[in-house]
Amino acid sequence: MQYKDYYKILGVERSATQDEIKKAYRRLARKYHPDVSKEPNAEERFKEINEAHEVLQDPQKRAAYDRLGSGWQSGQEFRPPPGWDRGFEFTGGGFGGAGPSSFSDFFESLFGNGSPFGADFRTRRSSGKPLHGADHRARIQVTLEEAYHGAVRPVQLERPELDRNGHVLTRTHTLKVRIPAGITAGQQIRLPGQGSAGPTGGERGDLYLEVEIAPHPLFHLDGRDIILDLPLAPWEAALGAKVAVPTLGGTVEARIPAGAHSGQRLRLRGRGLPGNPPGDQYLVLQISTPPADTDAKRKLYRDMAKAMPFNPRAHLGV
Repeated sequence: MQYKDYYKILGVERSATQDEIKKAYRRLARKYHPDVSKEPNAEERFKEINEAHEVLQDPQKRAAYDRLGSGWQSGQEFRPPPGWDRGFEFTGGGFGGAGPSSFSDFFESLFGNGSPFGADFRTRRSSGKPLHGADHRARIQVTLEEAYHGAVRPVQLERPELDRNGHVLTRTHTLKVRIPAGITAGQQIRLPGQGSAGPTGGERGDLYLEVEIAPHPLFHLDGRDIILDLPLAPWEAALGAKVAVPTLGGTVEARIPAGAHSGQRLRLRGRGLPGNPPGDQYLVLQISTPPADTDAKRKLYRDMAKAMPFNPRAHLGV
């Protein structure tokens, strides 16, 4: 997928006002409209111009696009940086007057239906009542510990706005958010009344925070289940043992059965994320070999090889 420089496509500076973007679009749209243009690449250029305008004429999409930075080159191989839209508050709005099929893979990766910007949060109406304000949405990252225990903490969000000169800027604001215990990636936290004001005196919209779980140095998640790679010494695996195991709820003792092998999974029931039912914690056993870094240790390995003839590749027929 290739990066698209929307400012270059419209022939404007990154500091251009919304008025300047509108004028540039109208000029280019007249020049390259397929019904009237004599240019050989008119249809392709017209699509590019429409796509660039779709992003840059929308203060929210433009502010999000600007987050990618100015160091990209047109045609450069592109993948959205992880978390590029995190903490960015917006109302959605869909694709304007064009459908997603009219736009490139680059646009789709940033603003398509699989992204938060693809969601169409419209102003809600109740029969006989003033209009309800538009809902807002943002993505936030929480730690695995916060997802397990729950927490109350400040969350900083950026909300794009236009200044009086038509330049896009972002205003940072902070909210205190309660993170419920047991929340999982993709779930939403609703903050009533934190969206847009009602346009006719109606109630404010809501703010929905979509949760992603930050990577953890020890654990990783599978739904509500928690996975931990557990190293074992060879004698612990061969003879069985009781070993201390970290969990998000504290250290517990796990029984390792005799004859355990690498890749074997043991379950700690109910030690995953809280819920109804709660998740489990799975221990994936990994046998670690002590280093043979002294003469005495090397002799022990040679003695063991003589005392216990063993071919771990016998099943391969070699």
